Amino acid sequence: MTDILASADHAPLYPMRREPQCPFAPAATVREMTRENPVGKVRIWDGSTPWFITRHADQRALLNDPRLSIDEKRPGYPHMTRSRAASAPHHPPLITNTDPPEHTRLRRTVNAPFMVKRVEALRPRIQEVLDTLIDEMLAGPKPADLVQAIGLPVPTVVITEILGAPYEDRLLFQTASHALLSHDSTPEQARDAGQKLFGYLSNLFDAKTAEPSDDVVSEMAARVVAGDMSREEALAMASAILIAGHETSASMISLGTLALLRNPDQLDLLRERGDDPKFVANAVEELLRYLTIVHTGIRRIASDDIELHGTVIKAGDGVIFELAGANYDAEEFAEPDKLDLTRPARQHHAFGYGAHQCLGQSLARVELQVVYSTLYRRIPTLALAVPFEEVPFAMEGVAYGLKALPVTW
Repeated sequence: MTDILASADHAPLYPMRREPQCPFAPAATVREMTRENPVGKVRIWDGSTPWFITRHADQRALLNDPRLSIDEKRPGYPHMTRSRAASAPHHPPLITNTDPPEHTRLRRTVNAPFMVKRVEALRPRIQEVLDTLIDEMLAGPKPADLVQAIGLPVPTVVITEILGAPYEDRLLFQTASHALLSHDSTPEQARDAGQKLFGYLSNLFDAKTAEPSDDVVSEMAARVVAGDMSREEALAMASAILIAGHETSASMISLGTLALLRNPDQLDLLRERGDDPKFVANAVEELLRYLTIVHTGIRRIASDDIELHGTVIKAGDGVIFELAGANYDAEEFAEPDKLDLTRPARQHHAFGYGAHQCLGQSLARVELQVVYSTLYRRIPTLALAVPFEEVPFAMEGVAYGLKALPVTW
């Protein structure tokens, strides 16, 4: 089996379909390769066969290895989608496509708003936003769609306020971000969405340059004026923050709720101990591990030969790190299929690992802590309004989520 899985001729197509009866866990092939073939290959959309790394320990070692590059403009880079491959040559330098020292410089320009201290200061505002949305949902009709009522609005309100973008414009960037992240988008559709988003942010950037306020776009505008970053870099960074800042947390809120409803003992435990910040923080880490919503891996390309488990990853080879494989690696997490909110899970790779870990992870953690400690306490009778099998999953993006989550109470 190992020889078959290792062969490029027999490489399984990636990303793989999850089992319908257990959609939170990685596909069976991912689990098999983690056990049997830690340096295998997969076949992606363009027919290429990058290396596929799933074990937790291997990811920890390689995601800090300078011999692996995130430079998406290098020949052979394993792009996630056809549209990403088409647009990559035109992307400006970003924290998502540069290596140190350029990455270090760019990261420094946007780090401050997402530092733990500044994010913690947002906790009361996030609580206020959530409580208002819960009030509105409880006052409205039943059943309700939790995605539209809670999941999407909470992080969208927060990230628009951080950036300084009007919440009323949310439909524009939600639609654009979906097109930019979807595997189903053509290069033309992704290009059009990117142009609309850049045009919107360009106008916002001009307004903040003329009349700055206490927000991220104003901070970046000041850095452009000071010569610390280019206008193109600032617009691209604002776009990335806007997209990532609402898509992933929205998915985690709805998926986390569904996972807890499927594990009522853990939901009861969360209700009982929801006033314990340490327990809630750990529960968030376990849900991040259990769900691992980035289901298309993170991508790198080797700049030098690397030997791993007796196999040589050659310079110029593409590499995919399957985060769910690491988060379900039984060598690191005993009984990984079990949702256990008491499990010490902070070492998960849901946000990646190394220098390129998710910029907004502190913000996501606080948002999830507020939601998970509040929602089920305020609505103790929350329940699915349809059978679990009828809940529509959205699997076409970089991160998976739910198209809707019909609930009642």
